[in-house]
Amino acid sequence: MPLDEIQTELGRDRSALTEKVAALNARFRHHSAHDVMHGALEEAGRIALVSSFGAESVVLLHMAAVIDKATPVLFIDTQMLFTETLVYQQEVSERLGLRNVQIIRAADEDLDRDDPYGALHLRDTDACCVLRKTIPLQRALSGYDGWITGRKRFQSGTRAAMEFFEVEDGTGRIKVNPLAHWAPEDVRAYMEENRLPRHPLVAKGYPSIGCAPCTSPVKDGEDPRAGRWRDENKEECGIHFVDGKMVRVGEKQ
Repeated sequence: MPLDEIQTELGRDRSALTEKVAALNARFRHHSAHDVMHGALEEAGRIALVSSFGAESVVLLHMAAVIDKATPVLFIDTQMLFTETLVYQQEVSERLGLRNVQIIRAADEDLDRDDPYGALHLRDTDACCVLRKTIPLQRALSGYDGWITGRKRFQSGTRAAMEFFEVEDGTGRIKVNPLAHWAPEDVRAYMEENRLPRHPLVAKGYPSIGCAPCTSPVKDGEDPRAGRWRDENKEECGIHFVDGKMVRVGEKQ
C-alpha cells in the first residue's frame, strides 16, 4: 500500500490528540526519562518502542525491560545492517529478557519491484530509506497509538526544541521522546551505572550506527552523526514526520 494511503488510514482527531499531548507534557515536564516512558506505556494507549539497537539504544531497552519485559519492541532490519548490529540485537534482547521483539522488514514484493539488485542506496539514499525503513515501520505501527523513540535534542538542529510527547503529523500518533533532554554524558552514565553492553562498533569509531553502506567512522572533533550519509545533505532516515512530511534532509550540525 502506498505510504500516503497508510497515513490517511492512520488519521486521528488532531485536536483531541493535541490536548492529550499537552496534558502529558505538563504532567511529566519535570519527571525522569523512566517516568516518561512508564507514563507513556500506562496512559498513552498502545505504545511500541522502536529501536535500531544502535550505539545508545540499550538505554531505552533497559528502561522498557525494567517497566515491562513484554513491551513491544520494533526492530527494523533493513537487510543492510552491520553483522555486529544483528548479533548485538540478539544478545541484548536475551540479556534484558525482552519478550516481544518484533523484527520488521520491507515486503519482498516491494524490494523486488524497487530495489531488485540491492543497489538503490547508491543512486538515491532517500528512496532506499523510504523503502527499507519508513514504509515497513509505518505498516508495523498501524496497530499502535504511538511509539517511543531515542531522539535527543542535542543530536541535530531538527531536534533542538523537541518535547517528551509530540503529535506525529501525518499519522495521528503520539511520539514519545523520554531522552529528549539528555546530554551525551547522561547516556554514558546510565550505561555505566547499569553495566549495559555497548554496541561493538562504538569502540571502532562509530558513535551513530545505521546501515553499513551509509555509515562510516567518525573522526575526533566531528559531530557524532557525521558518519551517517557522509557528504550528503541528509541527517534523518525518514521515519520521523514534521508538518506532515518525512524528515530526511537538513544540514548536519
